[in-house]
Amino acid sequence: MATDTTAPTTHEPLGTPHLSTRDRLVLLVLCAAQFMVALDFSVLNVALPTLGADLGMSRSGLQWAVTAFALPSGGFLLLFGRIGDLYGRRRLFLTGLALFGAASLLATFAWDPASFLTGRALQGLGAAAIIPTGMSLLTTTFPEGPARDRALGISGTLLSLGFTVGMVAGGVLTDAFGWRSTMALLTLFAVLVLPLAPALLPESRTPDRPRPDVPGAITVTGGLLALIYALSTAADHGFAHPDVIATLIAGVLLLTAFVYIESRTPQPLVSLPMLRRRTVAWGNLGGLVTFSMMSTVVFVLTLYLQEILHLSSFETGLVFGVQGVLSAVAGVYVPKVIGRIGARRTLIASLTGQAAFTATLLTLTTHTRSVWVATAAVSLASMCHLGAIISYGLTVTSGVPDEEQGLATGLVTSTQQVGITIGIPLLGVLATTSGDLMSGVHTVVGIDAAIALGAAVLVAVGLGRNRKAHPAAV
Repeated sequence: MATDTTAPTTHEPLGTPHLSTRDRLVLLVLCAAQFMVALDFSVLNVALPTLGADLGMSRSGLQWAVTAFALPSGGFLLLFGRIGDLYGRRRLFLTGLALFGAASLLATFAWDPASFLTGRALQGLGAAAIIPTGMSLLTTTFPEGPARDRALGISGTLLSLGFTVGMVAGGVLTDAFGWRSTMALLTLFAVLVLPLAPALLPESRTPDRPRPDVPGAITVTGGLLALIYALSTAADHGFAHPDVIATLIAGVLLLTAFVYIESRTPQPLVSLPMLRRRTVAWGNLGGLVTFSMMSTVVFVLTLYLQEILHLSSFETGLVFGVQGVLSAVAGVYVPKVIGRIGARRTLIASLTGQAAFTATLLTLTTHTRSVWVATAAVSLASMCHLGAIISYGLTVTSGVPDEEQGLATGLVTSTQQVGITIGIPLLGVLATTSGDLMSGVHTVVGIDAAIALGAAVLVAVGLGRNRKAHPAAV
């Protein structure tokens, strides 16, 4: 089990642990890499029309600029998390970082759709290596207790901020320098982080090296790829499209086969007993809902601001800029809240708050003064969303042995990626296909708020009463 090093809390308050200079540098490198990947999820969105015109991509083809990244980044997370456990997390993290930088450079200088989409797919593959290994390096470097709480708080803040900064920076960079500058920004991040990482990051892996679970790796990766492809395609073509139906069925069958394989192999890729842990199961449910529902809110609010209130891209960016600033403020205080009331209660309260502030968007009208309601509601909902991000990560990884941290964090980040991917296809399409966009926005935010509140209730019941342990434990 991970060592509990909570003794220093007798000399300093919970949530304010001392970090050495080296600890701070390690945290800087890991968080910079995570921020870079988060930036990649949103920085290109505003630039898509310009990109399509420049490279000759059709409107329907533009979805692949997003899907080409989402498929490998979500599909290979669990596999790469386990490879890092077995063969070295630092080694795989550095490999992923180098691949991400090279792929971003390729996308920057892409000369046709094929070269650009190849760069995006390789970016996704690099991200699939960076995310779980970076998170597991963080959780194995900082022991359970206030130090890990603070590290995850900073990481969660930058993760949330990365999405917001990407939306603002994408518009500014595209207007000033063209769409290629968005990819060049990611290249610059990789170039700055990669030279620092080898000297600072410790190598970590499991003590032994069991045989890789090849059948499990094939079925889970294929299943995740199929599901992400189906949900991404459904956003444009609907769930009745033959490709969507076929890949949904394939995804379900492959994941069913994966569960069967894991229950019988002596050295599984995923430990089914771990999935039966209350903290892992219910914590990941909370994470799935907070990511999917918040990404949907941001999507429909972007439509509302630009197509109903007729705000410019820059003005829309300012709304989400306020959201980002308040999320950063929340990141400072969430670890302190967790130190006082625990990760379980923080997760439940955060999901409830996210639901409540999302429901406030039901008061939006076609009048321009509603922009103030929209700004306040999405910003406060995002603060609660950040609380859920940090607390669900702590809930899932608390008490997990160091040799399985890559697996646990792989589940955390798979939940994150799947959540970001499924929200818009499942709910956002209700707004885009509605004859009355204002009515569609109200429908989506109402369902969104109800799902977040329902998740809060399920997590509360599923996790049960908090054990008397470290305040961050559940």
